[in-house]
Amino acid sequence: MLTRLSHVARHFSRPLPNLAHSSAASARGSAVPNSMMNTSITASERASRKIHTAACLIIGDETNSHYLARWCFGLGINLKRIEAIADDEAEIIEAVRRMSERYDFVVTSGGIGPTHDDITYQSIAKAFNLPLVLHKQAHALMKQLSKPHPNQPAFRWDEDSPALRAKLRMVELPTDAGQPLEEQALFPCADLWVPVAVVNGNVHILPGVPRLFEKLLQGLTASILPRLTDPEGKGIVRVTISTPLPESEVAGYLAELAGRVEHRGVKVGSYPRWGKKRNTVTLVGRDKEFLDSITPEVLQHVQGRLVTVEGEDDEGEVETKE
Repeated sequence: MLTRLSHVARHFSRPLPNLAHSSAASARGSAVPNSMMNTSITASERASRKIHTAACLIIGDETNSHYLARWCFGLGINLKRIEAIADDEAEIIEAVRRMSERYDFVVTSGGIGPTHDDITYQSIAKAFNLPLVLHKQAHALMKQLSKPHPNQPAFRWDEDSPALRAKLRMVELPTDAGQPLEEQALFPCADLWVPVAVVNGNVHILPGVPRLFEKLLQGLTASILPRLTDPEGKGIVRVTISTPLPESEVAGYLAELAGRVEHRGVKVGSYPRWGKKRNTVTLVGRDKEFLDSITPEVLQHVQGRLVTVEGEDDEGEVETKE
């Protein structure tokens, strides 16, 4: 089979399918024991090392993986894994430990609201044996920037109440007493009180609300850029070619091409489009000049044409035949 671009980057311009993790690791009580974790790398080392790979853990119902995939693709970060799980403590513990161990940059989405089923903070705290501590700066910003709800006219910040306790759940963060506090809660947007909690040096906890998730992730970009292998953040270049030929017709040439350009960091992909006249060939890499130099050859061999968006040159619904 041809070398293919990762599933996520391949589909960064379209909604992602349900990638819910259903392996045995999702069973209750399957959290990775502390003894199995690699303790040779400290949280500080994880927080400062170069970012090559990323993973995303979707907790609950909100899905922000599409936006994260576009963000990673634009920065040249290889988004290796996306998992969607329920608000289940054991599943969160197992998944976040495993992802923190295997990937340079981990993002979680969802489960940090004020209700009983928002258990992300407490679950991640348990995953790394950390206490939940009221973050004073986040608390102060919450009081300063959040607006009172019209249905809570009697709410007071200085008076204990179920409503106050619910709000405080959102600023009680997993906290490592051995790490600088300013590295464990980031505030990338001046007009938002919502922090991005950072646990174990590389787990970034974001809200599930898409508007907040997208704004905070974009706000993190400036701090992420110096840690990329491409510090200018030019990211990955993707050439998309539409071809009328079936995959079997171009497979031999593309396999030969993939072998020829692999050493230049180029991945060649071929993707059938069922029910359409034209299929898609992609060239993905970081060296735009080199990609531009081989594109005419590819166009000729696959009888193709360049497109900006897959399917933009569709002409009817005739099924592609092998």
